[in-house]
Amino acid sequence: MNLKIADETKLKEIVKEAVKDALEDEIMRMRLLFAHYVSDEEQKEIERSYGKPSKETVKTLILED
Repeated sequence: MNLKIADETKLKEIVKEAVKDALEDEIMRMRLLFAHYVSDEEQKEIERSYGKPSKETVKTLILED
């Protein structure tokens, strides 16, 4: 492939960003897969012990099959 240096550098940046995005998505998917299920009773106990979680949501993820 005979690319100019600037084109090659730009291509590397694009690929690097795409790989980073893909890895980030897969890591979040793995975190969701391995997250423990908390029953309603357990959640109430946690809230009694530590207080309710803040209403501020940073990121909401839904795992789809």
